[in-house]
Amino acid sequence: MQIFQPWLLVLSLLVATVFAAPGLAQQPPSTDQSAAPPSPTTPAAPEPTKPHKHKAAATPSTNPPDATAPSAPPAAATGGVKPTLLGQYGDWGAYTASPGGKKLCFAIAKPSTSETDPPGKSRNPPYLFVSTRPADKVNNEISIAIGYPFKPSSEATVEVGSSSFALYTQQDGAWIKNAAEEAHLVDAMRTAPNAVIKGMSAKGTHTTDTFSLRGFAQALDRTDQDCK
Repeated sequence: MQIFQPWLLVLSLLVATVFAAPGLAQQPPSTDQSAAPPSPTTPAAPEPTKPHKHKAAATPSTNPPDATAPSAPPAAATGGVKPTLLGQYGDWGAYTASPGGKKLCFAIAKPSTSETDPPGKSRNPPYLFVSTRPADKVNNEISIAIGYPFKPSSEATVEVGSSSFALYTQQDGAWIKNAAEEAHLVDAMRTAPNAVIKGMSAKGTHTTDTFSLRGFAQALDRTDQDCK
């Protein structure tokens, strides 16, 4: 499977813009998921400061962090493009952008719960993306930005319902290992209540992130519609 590490960087930069704006990041769940709400004014790109740590970092801990938040990469990596909200559906947002003149649509969510073993480890915020890039003939590609460097050569897993899928890891990103299973994973996510992602950091910390899938199907339908 070909790994699109540069696209994970682009997505991460776009997400930094999305979640830096309270109007986009903290929208209440939509009570009517059959139609997308009006798109708000696109926020200005954030200053290149360190991203916020995961909630666990707010509690003092004697444990060293698993990830030191780096300075944000140059905004030029996305050509100064800002994402446009297509709609908020439950716990998932649907967005579109055109970095480098190539259209990109993605559905995205933050985990509803995150755990580390040993407990108290801080990390950068994790995100789960499902992206479509028509110019590259990529449709509904699942990517995870985990918030720390994975243990080299390790695999992660995503559990949806009774099914478990192996994930290939590279730096702080993960993708489904068997590309032939990706469509099955997406279909499973459309009907399941949660997706649980488990991995191990380069420092040996085990993580478990649970993502609510409420609104996932509607958000994906919206991105599919915009990036036909």
